[in-house]
Amino acid sequence: MKYSGIGGQAVIEGIMMKNHKDYATAVRKPDGEIVVKKDSYTSMTEKYPIFALPFVRGVFNFADSMILGMRTLTFSASFFEDDEDSEPSKFELWLDKVFGEKLEKALMGFVMVLSVLMAIGIFMILPLLLAGIFRRVIVSETLMAFLEGAIRILIFIGYIKLISRMPDIQRTFMYHGAEHKCINCVEHGLELNVENVRKSSKEHKRCGTSFLLIVMMISILFFMVIRVDSIWLRILSRIVLIPVIAGVSYEFLRLAGRSDSKIVNLLSKPGLMMQGLTTKEPDDSMIEVAIAAVEAVFDWRAYLEEAFPEKFGKKAKNA
Repeated sequence: MKYSGIGGQAVIEGIMMKNHKDYATAVRKPDGEIVVKKDSYTSMTEKYPIFALPFVRGVFNFADSMILGMRTLTFSASFFEDDEDSEPSKFELWLDKVFGEKLEKALMGFVMVLSVLMAIGIFMILPLLLAGIFRRVIVSETLMAFLEGAIRILIFIGYIKLISRMPDIQRTFMYHGAEHKCINCVEHGLELNVENVRKSSKEHKRCGTSFLLIVMMISILFFMVIRVDSIWLRILSRIVLIPVIAGVSYEFLRLAGRSDSKIVNLLSKPGLMMQGLTTKEPDDSMIEVAIAAVEAVFDWRAYLEEAFPEKFGKKAKNA
């Protein structure tokens, strides 16, 4: 595997692919047509060099991914809105009056803040409270930290299992698989076409699912060391340390995406296994959408010539 620099995410009936500042969202419309929208986004780490420092950049890269994710999800959802001709409700009219042209940005901001708060409550504070039930019988703080982490992982797995029952989510997981397979295809030195993508792996070490699992595992190590007596201080520590844990987790994920060492590959295994929950095998029509998104922002032919000269270089072609 050779690092390409491209990454992406699944959206509603489509895929977003990003390469440096450029990103493209490809969506399969209800009539079967593939529509591709290309745009650019300057990350916070590029705007402010201090945000690009190691162990700091992880938090801001995560924020960038949320902002870009909301933009692309909104674009993809626009092709599948129902009741477009229905009269807007009084609440919708009030929102339009208050925010005007900034309504979409205001709603995106609200959803992002609400999502973060819910994630903190469900995946950080709830496991702490559930583990606390066993505090009367478990004396070891190390064991308590391990139990809290195990509960956190089980809640995450249960959440994924629950939402994966929804047909729309199942299709999104299939597009997620198509995204990974496209990146794996070119990073393993194969020409980007449906046949090669189909036989590529649907697991990738730079995946967000792996990032979340790494966060949960590293949080166990942190909370084994950081110990406080008050329940309120424990809750506060779980919130305050989120950026630190995320920063450390991002550095490992970044290393994993650029390294093929046996140790890194071994440590990446749990994340790849977890991706079995969030990626499914796509059909050929989904692969076509993924390829369209890649080709809009990434010259994979030039990449193959540079990264795999023995196979795609000029000398190899003339041989």
